[in-house]
Amino acid sequence: MADQLITASSSSSSQDREFIVPLSQNLQQRLGDRQYEKRKGAALEVENLVKQLSESKSPQDKDAIPVIIDLLEKKFTRSVNANFRKGGLIGLAGTAIGLMHNAELYLDALIPPVLHCFDDSEARVRYYACESLYNIVKVARGAILKYFNQIFDGLCKLFADVDTDVKNGAHLLDRLVKDIVTESEVFDVDMFIPLLHKHIKMTNPYIRQLLVGWITVLDSVPDIEMLDWLPEFLDGLFNMLSDGNREIRQAADSALSEFLREIKSTPFVDLGPMVSILVSQCQSKERFTRLTAATWVHDFVVLGKERLVRFYADLLGAILNCISDAEGEIRGVGERANTELLALVKATAGDVDSLPLMAKLSTELVSPHIATRLAALAWISMLLEKEPAQLTAQLSSFLPTLLNTLNDTADQVVSLDLEVLARLSLNLKPVEFSNLLRAVIQLFATDARLLEKRGSLIIRKLCTLLEAKSIYMVVATVLATHDDLDFVSLMVHTLNLILLTANELEQLRAILRRSFDAKASKEDVEVFTTIFKTWCHNPVSTFSLCLLAQSYELSSSLIQKFSEIDASVGFLMQIDKLVQLLESPIFIQLRLQLLETHAPYHINLMKSMYGLLMLLPQETFRTLRDRLASVTSMAMAISKPQAPIPPASTSPSNKKEVGGVPVSAIRIAVSIPTLLAHFDEVQLQHTKQRQQALASKSVLHRPSLS
Repeated sequence: MADQLITASSSSSSQDREFIVPLSQNLQQRLGDRQYEKRKGAALEVENLVKQLSESKSPQDKDAIPVIIDLLEKKFTRSVNANFRKGGLIGLAGTAIGLMHNAELYLDALIPPVLHCFDDSEARVRYYACESLYNIVKVARGAILKYFNQIFDGLCKLFADVDTDVKNGAHLLDRLVKDIVTESEVFDVDMFIPLLHKHIKMTNPYIRQLLVGWITVLDSVPDIEMLDWLPEFLDGLFNMLSDGNREIRQAADSALSEFLREIKSTPFVDLGPMVSILVSQCQSKERFTRLTAATWVHDFVVLGKERLVRFYADLLGAILNCISDAEGEIRGVGERANTELLALVKATAGDVDSLPLMAKLSTELVSPHIATRLAALAWISMLLEKEPAQLTAQLSSFLPTLLNTLNDTADQVVSLDLEVLARLSLNLKPVEFSNLLRAVIQLFATDARLLEKRGSLIIRKLCTLLEAKSIYMVVATVLATHDDLDFVSLMVHTLNLILLTANELEQLRAILRRSFDAKASKEDVEVFTTIFKTWCHNPVSTFSLCLLAQSYELSSSLIQKFSEIDASVGFLMQIDKLVQLLESPIFIQLRLQLLETHAPYHINLMKSMYGLLMLLPQETFRTLRDRLASVTSMAMAISKPQAPIPPASTSPSNKKEVGGVPVSAIRIAVSIPTLLAHFDEVQLQHTKQRQQALASKSVLHRPSLS
């Protein structure tokens, strides 16, 4: 109808200019008539009248123009009669057409009543309002830009309208306004962005269609740098990727792709304000949204480098979320981004604030996804290498999480967690290292299943990563002060099995074997003594330790004390296990020493073996009996010595001499009586504890219920 109004105005006949009231009563009646043709004719008369008034040089004539506009607004556009409102709207359009280039002088009066009718309850009135504004905009062109925000706000209403005709009219108006904006050199994008930010949150598909169209158009204008404002509407564009309308999804994707291309080709773009948006979108429920956000994160890491140092933790959180995504393509992008960011942080010059990174990593360590937990541990390991002092200072904040990770269901996670703990221990003082192992021991004490399922793995891995001797010495010291004697006994049993079977502890076994050697160092003796004192909490483990150290005098004395120990089922099972271990490669030397019947240590060795034999259940008895049956009888070994037995020569290594002097004369003595006394003391503690436990269950020692 806009084109019709403009055409009609050019063919309108002139009218008598003499008037008292700008619009006659007859004209007003026809302008509010129910018939469209009458309203149209009246509007053409208004147009022609306004044209004459505008061209007149009389101030009185020009003063009549605002009177006409005011009349059209108050009497018509605000009337309760819908036909009057329609007539008022086409009358305002006719007024603008009649004014032509002078229309911009009256826009303050022309535009508000038209915009007001965008909210009208009548669909046809809203359509006429759209048509009216179209004609006003077409005449005023660039002059309407000062009202752009109000017009755009109105467009959003029209695009969301339920009436098809209104929507179609809104599309025509939208295209016209876009043409004007792209032609203009004075469009104030700073004023528009807050309005865009407001509407970008709406989910109406028609409004989204309008918005993404405007974003694309404005981005195509050379003088407008939409990248500067991207953070204001980036989140909204990402949300459109999950819209139910395919065209909107495609338009949003196209716009995002173009912005990312521009970011890559622009020397400097402030990426920081967009990071939080991308992090949030990486957690979207929609696959394509997550994939797009992950791609942006990856490219930001590559492009931003150290400029993003303040956002490393946020980016890391998004990436660790992506690498465990259910979609393989997203996982792939996440893994590449993780590799890039890990290398970037590692290469970043100077100190990196590890506190926010560690806070994020501690959170991710409890992720339900194995890949995320593994990646988090790899990050902590790298940070320990890069910033050891920083992380050591923060130890209390993340150590509990690392310790709890030892209970992880995945062996590979536990293994990597132990590597992190081992790397961490390299920077700890002796007291701190002791406290670390104390925490591990306490974890075993509070979670028996962890000790049963993972105890061996954890101890062996720590011995591999660190020095086995240090691990066993510190653990032995920690256990010696533990209150729960039953737990200590169980822990010693576990440690002893590892000691007797694990390849990782070969060096420690070598130290123990030479601890009774004539050339044993003070340190070697201390290793045996420290371990022995703690091993006393488990008699069978203590006995096997003596066999391993080839201290047969001590082992034979210990076996005699076993008669004083409560022979529980567990005790007998441990002896059974020890006999099986005697057949293992660890005790090859012991088995060969059984053949050296004239060696000075042989008597004590045989006493140890026969003492053990007497304790065995029948089936295991046969195993060891068959082994001993192949050796010369004990009686023959004792009755036919080939040489006198030196008092101190109870260890196999004491057969040697140094410069003609018996080695026993220069060795650092191990006080066997002292060790045996300690064994008795520890066993007494266990006896008292058992008695107290039994007493606590007896009704004789309970107070009466009455």
